[in-house]
Amino acid sequence: MSMDAIVEGGNWAEPGGREAAAVILRFLADIGVPVALGSAEGEGAVLPGLAFRQGTLIVDPATPAYPGDLLHEAGHYAVTEPEGRDALSDPGSDPAKEMAAMAWSAAAAMACGVPMDVLFHEHGYKGNAQNLAMQFGTGNGPGVPMLAWYGMTAEVHRGTPELPGYPVMQRWLR
Repeated sequence: MSMDAIVEGGNWAEPGGREAAAVILRFLADIGVPVALGSAEGEGAVLPGLAFRQGTLIVDPATPAYPGDLLHEAGHYAVTEPEGRDALSDPGSDPAKEMAAMAWSAAAAMACGVPMDVLFHEHGYKGNAQNLAMQFGTGNGPGVPMLAWYGMTAEVHRGTPELPGYPVMQRWLR
């Protein structure tokens, strides 16, 4: 299924809407995160309008989804061990992986030019969205050390000209 079909078939909420979804979905296709249209009800449901099934991020055309949530959920896929990605149906509740997914999604938003308020929208992150947007907007935030430990980036203070620090990613998938 083409990313254009997912953009057109999705039910995109603001902020960002269809335009942000298009940018994000192109980015996800470029780095190899599988996305498809389908029902997000039942097993694998992660956020309104989104689910994971067998390593694919599902966008439900019947339920409004925030485009920034695509990046956050793709972050779970990205920080999952390679041998576990194809079977991913539940990102789990590991706090370290949750923080790593947040840091990954912020780096991805910056890389594709999506504003922080699209990623950290007011309806997510348990009332902490504005604080997270501010932290990651300065190039730091929870989860960056995990991304560095996974070998996906260097911590901000450890970056070098040869290996720049976060939010520059050395690789997008663990």
